[in-house]
Amino acid sequence: MSAARMKVPAIVATILGSSLALLSWSQTWFELRLTDAATQGAGEAIAVPGSVASPALAALALAGLALAAALAIAGPAMRVVLALLEVLLGGCLLLASFLTLGSPHAAVAPAVTDATGVTGAAPTAELVSTVTAGAWPLVAIVGGAFLVLGGLVVLVTGSRWPSSSRRYRGARLSDGEALPGGAGEREASDRAIDDWDELSRGEDPTDGPGLGDDGGRGGAGGEDPADPSR
Repeated sequence: MSAARMKVPAIVATILGSSLALLSWSQTWFELRLTDAATQGAGEAIAVPGSVASPALAALALAGLALAAALAIAGPAMRVVLALLEVLLGGCLLLASFLTLGSPHAAVAPAVTDATGVTGAAPTAELVSTVTAGAWPLVAIVGGAFLVLGGLVVLVTGSRWPSSSRRYRGARLSDGEALPGGAGEREASDRAIDDWDELSRGEDPTDGPGLGDDGGRGGAGGEDPADPSR
């Protein structure tokens, strides 16, 4: 596939990666069980969504969607800047996901605080019996990978994407070519309005400038009504 045809796949990859990250953020990432002492023997599972485990994912995903819209209209120079930003966004998504998976007890600490009222990293970790990770963190990782891949594609091929400004200039040129005819129509309309205004004032719009009633009669037959020889 030529570089000029990579515009749509790159933008689709950006939208897909951002959408996956946003969807993952809204789903359950972990299920934890507290110790018997904390739950007084209940030991019910607590679901921890991505919005609690990794709250930064939403902002990163929304930024990726806005970046995809900007890529659709950006020029060659701006595409390079947007490509670098997209790679950075994808890297931040991957980093946030891996850090959350690497420290599950720290990620679920807010949920433990809500359930028990205990605060602090060490006290909440002591109250956690088990933490089980779901599949949605992996979906966020896939979304981050799509963003990095899309950014690299834009960085390599973006300068050779077709520009929409050519079609815009062509449309403006066509409008410019149609201007003379349109101007003539407007002039005819203006003359008709002026004639109507003269009729409203009791004037004859067919009279030429500088010609009165006497001048018109004197011009007929070439005779002067004031000539004494008549």
